[in-house]
Amino acid sequence: MSLKELFTAGKPVVAIRGVHLDLKGTPPTAGRLMSLLELFAALRYNAVLLEWEDTFPWTVDERFRCETAYTPEDVGRFHAAAERLGIEVIPLVQCLGHMETPLSVPGYERLREVPHRADVLNPLAEGARELVLKMVDDVLALSPGLKHFHLGGDEAWSFGTHPDTKAYVEKHGKGALYLHHVGPILDSLNARRVRPILWHDMMQHWDAQSLKQLAGKADLCVWGYRGHPDTTTGHHSIRVIERFQAQGVPMWGGTAYKGASGHNADLTDQEVHRVNALGWAEVAARYGMKGVFATAWSRYSTHNVHCETIDAALDSLVNVAAILHDGRPPAGGLPACVEALAELGEKQPFEACRAAMQQLARAREAGWRHLAVLREQTVMCTLDARRRAGSHLVSSLKRGPTKGWSSPSGSGGISPRGSSRCAKRPPPSTRGSVSSTLTATPPSSCSRVPPGNAVQS
Repeated sequence: MSLKELFTAGKPVVAIRGVHLDLKGTPPTAGRLMSLLELFAALRYNAVLLEWEDTFPWTVDERFRCETAYTPEDVGRFHAAAERLGIEVIPLVQCLGHMETPLSVPGYERLREVPHRADVLNPLAEGARELVLKMVDDVLALSPGLKHFHLGGDEAWSFGTHPDTKAYVEKHGKGALYLHHVGPILDSLNARRVRPILWHDMMQHWDAQSLKQLAGKADLCVWGYRGHPDTTTGHHSIRVIERFQAQGVPMWGGTAYKGASGHNADLTDQEVHRVNALGWAEVAARYGMKGVFATAWSRYSTHNVHCETIDAALDSLVNVAAILHDGRPPAGGLPACVEALAELGEKQPFEACRAAMQQLARAREAGWRHLAVLREQTVMCTLDARRRAGSHLVSSLKRGPTKGWSSPSGSGGISPRGSSRCAKRPPPSTRGSVSSTLTATPPSSCSRVPPGNAVQS
């Protein structure tokens, strides 16, 4: 199936079809970032949700930058290319939860909601809102012509637990505290004719008055990556959507093409994303949502391990693009998506990267299985010293992953193909390909891993 045959609807089902770049894990190199824009445009995405995190060339505090942060020139070229391709850029800067990028830096501990945790900002701490405003200004300075700006605002797990914020919530409510913090930031963006967007989960239990107050200042993106909103009982259920609509809240939808299969998943669960994207395409049309974002999480949180990489999930990227455009998957299914990648020159890199991630997944599974066996044996032998001698399991563990070795359970383990050719991982400060540590050797479009972050070329 050709790329032209992949999209058959004369008018897209979803008006704004945004694709997410989560740059806090395996972010592309500057060159790959540009070629991804070309790919997004070819797949009929017309917006990109750009979550910079520590890859942005921050000036508010240069310590917020990772070792491989983009340059201002890189950012400028990205915006120019997006404009040429007709893609709206929507930057994302966190305003409350997921604030590890600044709050992990020495000197910012006083702004934390919980002293020993760097994830949530204390909205009543002196300088908290000012920090967010400065970070927003930093991004605005390099982002011409914006129409929307995403402020995150989700998963602030400890929100309202500091003694000061707890007292405020008890007197005024959580909605009032949230708006006290974020309201001036929303006003600042609206004054510049930039419409703010926030994730919805923190507002699902707000009172009607707080929701109406928010509706005049910002859009909400209702996100949920499993099931259909019509049938789920989760935070993205129709009940929540209809409650927001009743208070006049403008809405977006949030599905995913990758990054929702587990916090350390190597491979994408295609069926989960297919079902969920179909649900969001239908619901977005039914409730007049402004658009739908195909999110693509690279880490569930800044201090979590990496999960699925972009280049190993390109078939899912194509599949979700077709669903958001046509309201249904391609007639040829995932094989048709892969053939579309061939037309775009992306098939070979995709298949190489996917093969690498498949091998990594097998190695990870075998490693955890062997660790469990070792733990079992250690506990047993500690409790009963008579059982320390000569177990087949212990002998197998002592031999380790050498050529010809199979798992103690006899079910496989790390095969010679997955062990004898493993290369030494590059030093943390280098940009060596993560897939170079595996049998498959993908081309330069696969993931690269420096210390605090990672880069995909």
